[in-house]
Amino acid sequence: MPLMTTEPVWETHPVTPSRFDDFATVVNPNRRATHCWCLSHRLTAAEITELGGEGADQREQAARALGRRTHPPGVVTYLDGEPVGWCSISPRSEITRLDRSKLMPPTDDVPVWSIICVVVRSGFRKRGVTGHLLDGAVDWARSQGAPAVEAHPVDPKGRMDLTMAFVGTRSMFEKAGFEVVGTTDAVASKMPRLTMRRTLTT
Repeated sequence: MPLMTTEPVWETHPVTPSRFDDFATVVNPNRRATHCWCLSHRLTAAEITELGGEGADQREQAARALGRRTHPPGVVTYLDGEPVGWCSISPRSEITRLDRSKLMPPTDDVPVWSIICVVVRSGFRKRGVTGHLLDGAVDWARSQGAPAVEAHPVDPKGRMDLTMAFVGTRSMFEKAGFEVVGTTDAVASKMPRLTMRRTLTT
């Protein structure tokens, strides 16, 4: 008899308090205080400073608090029940640093949702996670009434500095149905950040 193969099961869910540990597994598995908790765009510089440094757990608590908002700070994608990807997405108006940015001003008056970070868990790269993650993030935004989703990736000609890979690439977002609608004055890895949008239909 031929071997039976099982199709992988993909799911994407918002990071509510009950899923915080899954989010941490992707972005900060060792729970390091000064490692990334995906806070820099959502809090002011002064608020970040107040959270303290090495050994402090205030950053983790601040990240947990974001999950209790009406709109959690993003979504986690699961492969066969295992958390494998994180996408920071919510209304642009709720992303403090982006909403105040002079380098990445609003494209127009559409109340877009914005993607500011995409992370694939170590050990799960090159397995199609990003596509499922972006599709799941867009579906979540649509379910919450978002008229459109924007992102600000770069268009690298070669290898990209991994420390800035969280912004994503043009090709990655094009595969997810986004189109370039402008160029910003912001840069990542010395490359201009684009504005890409996917308009949603009800």
